[in-house]
Amino acid sequence: MHYKGYDVAPAAQALPGGLFAANLVIQDEVSLLKPAFIFDELDYFFESDLAVAYAARWARMWIDDRPLRCA
Repeated sequence: MHYKGYDVAPAAQALPGGLFAANLVIQDEVSLLKPAFIFDELDYFFESDLAVAYAARWARMWIDDRPLRCA
């Protein structure tokens, strides 16, 4: 997904014991040479779709809290 100039890739990782970890990769669309921001195991859920939704929501909040970029 795209959000405010970033590529956002939320994901759920199946863990032993039946839980899913909410993982996230955020990449700046303007400068693909910059390293991606990688967030592993933001939280844990019993359903994979809840983990993905949480990571996507977390990404929007993280991006919204970033200082504005100068073009």
